[in-house]
Amino acid sequence: MKKYLRWGLLAALLVAVYPLATWLALNVYKDDPDAMVWTDREAYNRKFINTLQPNTTVTQDHVRQKLGGPDITEAFQSGTDLYQLAYYRTQRDISDGITTKTECTALLYLNRRLIAVGESAVQQFHQSQPARP
Repeated sequence: MKKYLRWGLLAALLVAVYPLATWLALNVYKDDPDAMVWTDREAYNRKFINTLQPNTTVTQDHVRQKLGGPDITEAFQSGTDLYQLAYYRTQRDISDGITTKTECTALLYLNRRLIAVGESAVQQFHQSQPARP
């Protein structure tokens, strides 16, 4: 009888600890994109970027805090406005060790506020650039 009681207590302990461990992992553990393998990082980037709403209060610092530094960046200043186009890798194209723009999703910031995501970000960035002499 003691054997069954011992196994029962062990099972009850595991049933009690598992939800606690799951809750801690989901709510307390902070994801670190720099420590992820590339497949996990792409999925993490894609999932986070899909939640972003342009023209809200999303800042460049908030995105950088969640995703780390971008893989590719472009920027220009027009008067007092600073346009920054940040590319984060979200899908692998060719396994060559080089990240290209086609493997990334673009985020466009105007004065460090998110204003566009994806292909529309690239289009707005190029339309906003001053003509080159």
